[in-house]
Amino acid sequence: MDELVSIFRALSDPTRLRILKLLEGGEVCVCNIVNAFGMSQPKVSFHLGVLQDAGLIKGRKQGRWIHYSIDDSDLFRRFLILSVLERIDPEEQASVFGCASGVKNEDPN
Repeated sequence: MDELVSIFRALSDPTRLRILKLLEGGEVCVCNIVNAFGMSQPKVSFHLGVLQDAGLIKGRKQGRWIHYSIDDSDLFRRFLILSVLERIDPEEQASVFGCASGVKNEDPN
């Protein structure tokens, strides 16, 4: 039961949904997530931590940066993410996720 609560808690925040939408396109460096959302690094790290604790994303350290991607290892979680993201209205997606479009995964090193 606690596992489900953790998953739905992670999916209940618009910022975390925006992050998942960004990661839907593939692995992204945390520095690019910070730039895309115009948020402070600690705030982004908090949201990434909630998503990671729920088992929805995974991180891979490369140099001093962490690159995040959707964790495909659990079919239930992956299906849930896809179900949630596909229900977002395209017009709402353009306004809510607009800042995340066109983000390139470039390592600043």
